[in-house]
Amino acid sequence: MIGIKAGREECFQVLIKRHQTRVIGMVTKMLGDKIEAEDLAQQVFVRVWKSAKRYVPSAQFTTWLLTITRNLVFNEIRRRQRCKLIAGGMEIEEKMQPLQDLTALSPAQKILDWEMQEVIQAAIEQLPDPQRLALILRRYEEMPYEDIAQILGTSLPAVKSILFRAREELKCHLRRYLSC
Repeated sequence: MIGIKAGREECFQVLIKRHQTRVIGMVTKMLGDKIEAEDLAQQVFVRVWKSAKRYVPSAQFTTWLLTITRNLVFNEIRRRQRCKLIAGGMEIEEKMQPLQDLTALSPAQKILDWEMQEVIQAAIEQLPDPQRLALILRRYEEMPYEDIAQILGTSLPAVKSILFRAREELKCHLRRYLSC
């Protein structure tokens, strides 16, 4: 970030290469659309470039980066809720694709796994935004609770509570698929 503050584009390119997969992955899991995730990731890095002069290394860079990502994702979710597409009086729903590689499975197992991924993704989509983001950061990004608290702008106990509620809601949504 020091190099980026000085306007060195090569430092910015290194930063993008180092963090773009994480940003795109998080956004894809939140929005369910890889193309839109790539567009939003571009916006994230544009914000990083524009904010470089104001950057103060008070926390880990990734925490700052994912906070910017969170803000843009939540803005996009709110925009989607306001601007639902209507065609012929019927709402168009965007179908999320599973993010799992199914190439090594038998055809029957592929179908079952794909269906289960669809059910899990649908259950995650029904979670409130903070719960969904906390769950994605913890499960898929393997972030520590402290970093999640900074990204969400909340306390450590609140993150634990948010994750507990998210997991409980997922259990309720997936109860008929779980063998308890």
